[in-house]
Amino acid sequence: MRFRNIKKKNKNNKQDTLRNKQKYIYARFTDRIKAFITDMFMIYMPIMYFITYIVLSGKDDLQGSQIAPLMAVGSYAIIYALLLAKFGQTPGKKAYDLKVVDDKTGEYINFFRALFRYIVFLFTMTTILGAFLPFYRKDKKALHDLVCNTLVVKVKED
Repeated sequence: MRFRNIKKKNKNNKQDTLRNKQKYIYARFTDRIKAFITDMFMIYMPIMYFITYIVLSGKDDLQGSQIAPLMAVGSYAIIYALLLAKFGQTPGKKAYDLKVVDDKTGEYINFFRALFRYIVFLFTMTTILGAFLPFYRKDKKALHDLVCNTLVVKVKED
């Protein structure tokens, strides 16, 4: 009799831990894509405009330069990492109520981890596996999320 009660309690404890473990609402892949496109228009395009018309003297100089696109991507990477480290989200992610958090603690990631995540993101999007991995995972993690141990989650409204 006592053994059955103990076994029943263990079964209930396992179900409770599974419910507590699912404390995040994983972001949909389509929302992540929309947030990325929004970030491109709100952050990257002004950087490109500044470099093209303020630093250089027009599109012909941009096309002839090898360092200008690298400066633009580097500037975007620093701004992206600062925003993720400070707020856990970029303007695009904020528009779709998404946050990037550590997958174990749920806290925001630090600047260097966010910068590394962006660098790995650049490589991830060049591979077919990296681009389509979120479609096959329950937690919707892309390759750069797996490498950096991060989650993109939907912000819960209280």
